[in-house]
Amino acid sequence: MEATQIIIKPLITEKTSRQANGRNTYSFHVHPKADKIAIKTAIESLYNVKVQDVRTLIRKGKARRTKTGYTYGTDIKRAIVKLADDSKIELF
Repeated sequence: MEATQIIIKPLITEKTSRQANGRNTYSFHVHPKADKIAIKTAIESLYNVKVQDVRTLIRKGKARRTKTGYTYGTDIKRAIVKLADDSKIELF
C-alpha cells in the first residue's frame, strides 16, 4: 500500500491537541490492515519527521437499534504516534 492509502486522516480533537503540545504524540485514522511498521514509514515519508513509537487500537462500531434488531457501525483503527523531541507536525 502507498503512504496515502495507509494514513486516512489525522484525528483532531481537544484531547489530541493537548497530547500534541504536551507529549509530542499525534493521532491518525489508519487503514484497518496497516501494521505498525507500515504506519511508521508512511508518517515519516508524508510529514518528514522521525517517529519514535507507534501504538494502535481498534474502536468497535456503535450498536444502533433498528426495527428488526441491532446493526453495528464500522470499526475504526487508530494509530497514536510519538515523535522524536526535535520533530513536530504543523497541522495540529
